[in-house]
Amino acid sequence: MRKMKRNLAAAAACALAVSMVLGGCGKKGESETAGGTSEKAELEEVTVILDYVANTNHTGMYVALDQGYYEEEGLKVNIVEPTEGATASLVAVGKGDFGISYQEDVTVALTSEDPLPIKAIAAVIQHNTSGFAAYKDKGIHSPKDFEGKTYAGWGGPGEEAVLKAVMTQAGADFSKLNLVISDGSGFEALKDKVDIMWFYEAWDSVKCELNDFPISYMPVRDLDERLDYYTPVIIAGNQVLEEKPEMVKKFLAATSRGYGFAMEKPEESAEILHKYAPDYSLEMLTMSQKYLADKYAEDADRWGEMKDRVWDNYTEFMVEYGVIQEAIPAAECYTNEFLPDKE
Repeated sequence: MRKMKRNLAAAAACALAVSMVLGGCGKKGESETAGGTSEKAELEEVTVILDYVANTNHTGMYVALDQGYYEEEGLKVNIVEPTEGATASLVAVGKGDFGISYQEDVTVALTSEDPLPIKAIAAVIQHNTSGFAAYKDKGIHSPKDFEGKTYAGWGGPGEEAVLKAVMTQAGADFSKLNLVISDGSGFEALKDKVDIMWFYEAWDSVKCELNDFPISYMPVRDLDERLDYYTPVIIAGNQVLEEKPEMVKKFLAATSRGYGFAMEKPEESAEILHKYAPDYSLEMLTMSQKYLADKYAEDADRWGEMKDRVWDNYTEFMVEYGVIQEAIPAAECYTNEFLPDKE
């Protein structure tokens, strides 16, 4: 549910307007004065740039916004969509304090000729919940069946490498796969326009189920264990981490509470998200939310925590398939230091 529309122009040209705020900002806190009148306490402004439109990957933040968790931490959080420029680049140049990105994009950004000053500070979901999908009647059940077929994607940095890897490992010839950029027409294109797409279970697969559209689905983490990387992640600019560490901790404390709420109350969380993403049906958001409820912190001691081996495994994969030229230590890519303490 993430990348199809994220290959945008360079971030330096971007200007994010306050009017873009999805659902508005948090309310200012109030405190009683000695005379019995109330005055609004000053809240610290914080901007979060999404990777795309609001969806169930982001529910914890919208819950924290809606339930006043950010306010309780003294923060006025604005959640905005990216306009021009990839989110990682926008955060790097100070257009936002935090952003939603992906392990692969962070790794590419940090190993580029001009590395971006960013770092991942929390994993939104612990395992990669994406995979390849095909219309069920076409008989495409594994990468071995990709030969002679057409794949519609978004042109991301590691996309071609993943396709090449899983096809090669299945004994198929990658050169026989036709690659095209998706026109955004959605899952129905699998029936008569293209053959294979990269789906996200909590979003695309739910849409297919709701529309009685049968698919064959191949989770990428089952095709190569190194593809079980963190997607999405919350990132921050190094300057923010160095100059405002307490603010970062407050933001993650409230965000963690929001995701905890989403895990415990998926139906209520879907209703909250629906207020900020009304273009999607409540039924779809509820199904998606129920799917993700036990995925946010699956196999982790706490929400947001990341591990070296996950970063190192995918970095190794990216080097092997030429996405990046040299490996980068996991410690330079992420940190758990700003997360709330384990309970």
